[in-house]
Amino acid sequence: MKALVLAEKPSVGHELGRVLGCRPAGKGYLESNAYIVTWALGHLVSLAEPHDYDPAFKRWQLSDLPLLPERIKLIVIRESRHQFNIVKELLQRADVTEMIVATDAGREGELVARWIMQKAGWKRKPFRRLWISSQTETAIKDGFASLKPGQDYDRLYRAALCRAEADWLVGLNVTRALTCKFEARLNAGRVQTPTLALVVQRENEIMKFIPGDYWLLQADFGDYYGIWENSKGQTRIFSEHQANELQYKIRNSNGTGLVTCLEVKTKTEGHPLAYDLTSLQRDANTRYSLSAKQTLNCAQSLYEIHKVITYPRTDSRYITDDMIPTLRPRLAGINFVPYNHFVKPLLAGELVPGRRFVDNGKVSDHHAIIPTELTVNMTKLDPQEKRVYDLIIRRFLEVLSPPYIYDSLKLITAVCGENFVSRGIRVKQSGWRAVNPFTAETDNDEDEPQQDQVLHDLNKGSTVRIKDIKLLPRRTKPPARYTEASLLAAMESPGRFIDDEELRESIKSGGLGTPATRAEIIEKLLRVNYLERDGKVLIPTPMAYELIRLVPEELRSPELTAQWELRLSNIAAGKEEGADFMERIRDNTVRLVDSIKKSQESYQIRGLSSKECPECGEKMIKLTTKYVCSSRHCGYVLGEERKTRGRKGRSSRQEKLLERQLIRKFGQDGKQEKEETLGDLFDF
Repeated sequence: MKALVLAEKPSVGHELGRVLGCRPAGKGYLESNAYIVTWALGHLVSLAEPHDYDPAFKRWQLSDLPLLPERIKLIVIRESRHQFNIVKELLQRADVTEMIVATDAGREGELVARWIMQKAGWKRKPFRRLWISSQTETAIKDGFASLKPGQDYDRLYRAALCRAEADWLVGLNVTRALTCKFEARLNAGRVQTPTLALVVQRENEIMKFIPGDYWLLQADFGDYYGIWENSKGQTRIFSEHQANELQYKIRNSNGTGLVTCLEVKTKTEGHPLAYDLTSLQRDANTRYSLSAKQTLNCAQSLYEIHKVITYPRTDSRYITDDMIPTLRPRLAGINFVPYNHFVKPLLAGELVPGRRFVDNGKVSDHHAIIPTELTVNMTKLDPQEKRVYDLIIRRFLEVLSPPYIYDSLKLITAVCGENFVSRGIRVKQSGWRAVNPFTAETDNDEDEPQQDQVLHDLNKGSTVRIKDIKLLPRRTKPPARYTEASLLAAMESPGRFIDDEELRESIKSGGLGTPATRAEIIEKLLRVNYLERDGKVLIPTPMAYELIRLVPEELRSPELTAQWELRLSNIAAGKEEGADFMERIRDNTVRLVDSIKKSQESYQIRGLSSKECPECGEKMIKLTTKYVCSSRHCGYVLGEERKTRGRKGRSSRQEKLLERQLIRKFGQDGKQEKEETLGDLFDF
């Protein structure tokens, strides 16, 4: 009798098979005396398309909406049907008496396995769950020695199923309703629309911003500088006349100042928290301009292929008590240049990590991203992987290092009744800040250009000479455009965009999407031409403005989606029933579609150029680096290869050829098939 082990990806399946002593036994699986190891190719099964319920739904019509099947069906994905058939045949073998789910240990990984089991007919047979946070041989062996009953993860599966069905119901119905109502290519989704709304709102704030001039008055006392402050602690002078008068007054004084205050406070700064996926993506974007998707891919490679970090798709920044004994082996694994200078003192002393790193109550499915005990072969990492690995290692060293201790100094120098304030620091213990050159850097406030200056040999009552007094012209700045780093932060904590205090408090643990899906949401908005990258910043396109204007207000607010994510977490924790959640989703879907049908608005194309589409002759919308056809039925993109979901890139001319072939085969009804093909591009 054998156990069938189902992994999510071939690379993981082969590694599990190696550890379990399996050998290739046929296409798509490995086998030993006790185990058969096979794998999915990501997803093998997905939710059915509307035309799977009724062929009439191939044509998008407003009168058919909302589409609310009583029970949403599953279908085998056409492109990976061959692997599904292999898995199904293995599941039905007479000598297979048990199944071990070894897909990614998370909500979506659970969904991958359960859908395959359901579609392949695995019923009323036992199955167990492999739940590991790293892909090392030791972790795999330990995981197989402590398999959990599959039913322990039923609630996680129900949360994943609710998420998938909610996205299907809301995304499909709202996208079709908007597209049909306004005869435009409008793509909406439960998470992507409020995310896009954040970017559009920020861009509107920037466009409405009116800059203003102000001045700072800086005195040079030789060994240090001071900035003028009024009695309310304000440094900005918005009147040029007042600024000139103050400068004249100081310049024509007796040339001396008196130190009236010297304040010294010793401060201790604890280390930053360990990385979860979102914080890792933010730092990689800020420091190396890596997109969230690039960072996720690198982290996944470091986890699956190189096996040098733990599971990356985590939302926790802590570890549990039982992991403390594993810290020394992990440190030993990174005891090489350039990290050994920091590792050796840690190995020589007693490791006593504090509550900012070890907290059982803040670890659910997975702990923070930390290194495994394996030593990496740096020559096998590509440049991006090296950067992401370096971030993770340095953060791990930071959380184990002593605190940063420094004296914060504030000095007030009086000149002719005017106060000049100087701020500085005196480092007493570099601690964790010595580990990372990036975190050691500070971004100075332009209103305090000398805030980190070194102040020494000064006492209250000292007289100092004024070497120079000058005005520093400044200009108020609009809010900064979103980068991927700041947008990820906004998606993670949408409560700050919600006015209702009670609601804001209730969704602190909710967010727009999950750590594992936020990167794909941003990529999707870029892919469907709602966002463009301009260096590090994200800029909304004309289509984005129009979508946010036309989409129901309920869907563009972060409140609704954050509440839903919170409820999904409650379902996974057993605090709420999935049926109640889905009933609410269906009610919301009906209301959203109804509001679109009743809308009196019309689609107003912004950014329309004089250029005509080479495929259909309609006007094209000008973006920063490309043109997009304004026609709902064409969507031709000039400036980049057009891509469709689940297929190799196909040009618009190839689409035209396909349409002619469909018409020859099906007559004019082939246009319905064309609608289906274009429907794939909406990718909600």
